[in-house]
Amino acid sequence: MFRILFMGTPDFAKESLQNLKEANYDIIGVVTNPDKPKGRGMNMVFSPVKEYAMEQKLPIYQPEKVKNNVEFLETIRKLKPDIICVVAYGKILPKEILEIPQYGCINVHASLLPKYRGAAPIQWAVLNGDKKTGVTTMYMDANMDTGDIILSKETVIGEEETTGELWDRLSKIGGELLVETLRKIEEGTATRTKQGENFSLAPMLTKEMAKIHWEEQTAEQIHNLVRGFNPIMGAYTFLHGKKLKIWRVKLRTEQELISIFPELEEYSFKLPEIMEGTVLFASDKKGLFVKAKGGILEVKEIQGESGKRMQATDFLRGNSILAGDVLE
Repeated sequence: MFRILFMGTPDFAKESLQNLKEANYDIIGVVTNPDKPKGRGMNMVFSPVKEYAMEQKLPIYQPEKVKNNVEFLETIRKLKPDIICVVAYGKILPKEILEIPQYGCINVHASLLPKYRGAAPIQWAVLNGDKKTGVTTMYMDANMDTGDIILSKETVIGEEETTGELWDRLSKIGGELLVETLRKIEEGTATRTKQGENFSLAPMLTKEMAKIHWEEQTAEQIHNLVRGFNPIMGAYTFLHGKKLKIWRVKLRTEQELISIFPELEEYSFKLPEIMEGTVLFASDKKGLFVKAKGGILEVKEIQGESGKRMQATDFLRGNSILAGDVLE
């Protein structure tokens, strides 16, 4: 059985490491990012991969950098891995490392390559309103996510599914696919498929991208924005100069709104004239409804400035949002 050096950092990668361990692979070492200070006390926090590796008493390596790191390069050579498995490690491996293992370096990537090469494939699939995505295993080369494909597995994205929920599902698929990939390589049945030129990129997200633009974005685009930034940082808007984070919304039709608020029916002809971002109804019993371009959004989960994330109905019991208020 392969001598495996594993490289990964977040909980997505931890799932793959756990699958390797449970499949009884010989894990000779675990490489993860250095510990980071977090919170008000700036206490050092271990990565999920490190925490699991410590539980399993696996050797741990945490180099600050891997490029031009002679000491780390020599460490890997001495370990003599048959294969290196890389899952969301967070650093690009130099050619010198890629050439060490006899069976190469393989990567688990959370998209159906060549779609969404880069650091945030799960987030972009949700932001773009994709109906499906998946996980790909590939042989690594010197470029980012351009290596030959070994296996891929497709899955449907739920209409209300958030980045966090999809992340958890794909991490499990990725762990299973990694074990299947290794078995095929061991058996000599693994195939190599060149990636096509029809690729897309998934760069890192920025805080500015989480801002809701009511006049420019459609109701569906805002719905996807909210899903895409949950739980990373939360999509946000402003009311009376204060930031509101929107964590969950539901698309509503005019007819659905009328069924919830029958009194609206005689005034429904005025809806097209109302500015996007205008609060249509704010009730601590029936919820918060906002006019959007091409539709209506029911805000299900919200967070006030310096407040806690909560259901919109709970939020409205302690915070004043009125019909006619305009979100910016």
